Amino acid sequence: MPAPPAHPPFRLALAARHGDVIRTGGLSAAVDLMVMSGHSGTHIDALGHISRDGRLHGGLDAAEVQQGGRLLEHGLEKVPLLFCPGVLLDVAAYRGIDCLPAGEPITGEELHRVAEAQGIQLPRGGVVLVRSGWARHWGDPITYVGLKDGCPGPDASAAEWIAAASPRATGHDSLTYEWLAPGAGHSNLPVHLIMLVKHGIHLIENLNLEQLAADRVYQFLFVCLPLKVIGGTGSPVRPIAVTFE
Repeated sequence: MPAPPAHPPFRLALAARHGDVIRTGGLSAAVDLMVMSGHSGTHIDALGHISRDGRLHGGLDAAEVQQGGRLLEHGLEKVPLLFCPGVLLDVAAYRGIDCLPAGEPITGEELHRVAEAQGIQLPRGGVVLVRSGWARHWGDPITYVGLKDGCPGPDASAAEWIAAASPRATGHDSLTYEWLAPGAGHSNLPVHLIMLVKHGIHLIENLNLEQLAADRVYQFLFVCLPLKVIGGTGSPVRPIAVTFE
């Protein structure tokens, strides 16, 4: 599974195997052990995930908040259950291509044009999903992570344009909800600073938006239930778009 360079990779192994212990009636059990970052696979970022100049969203002191080995504020237990309107801005389809090139920025002006072309408005208090088509590279971790050639994604202007609608969360189909220029790596993340620190908007990464795009579904009920891990910085999720005919 592709993972950011600074995050531990996903690992799964059987900690107990069938036959290790035989109980009454011949019963035996296999039990797995999972080791991963809270930012593995499709996941949502808690507000405490990112700081700027030592400050979290709302001006909280990051050093004080992380005392004791977990977040005392802005942890996963504070992330709302997302059961709200959602919209998809299909940038790749708007451009008439399957996938944006590596290192290609998505601007706020372009998102505005996409929304107009699709005939939708961003729902206040909802969720805004942006599709570049980059998820098709999921099976090629080197390309998908984009350390050399970069990744397409929203730039700072796109982040501010989305934030103006006051959504609860926004998501993208790449490893990092960011435009990553070729060779830039994952060290400069202005969109994370804008969304998480400045505006308090949660980010959802590694989304699979291909079926929604194929069906041209741009408005739906969005359901996403993060794990309530006290003091956690991120949670794997399985978001669902519910459509009605």
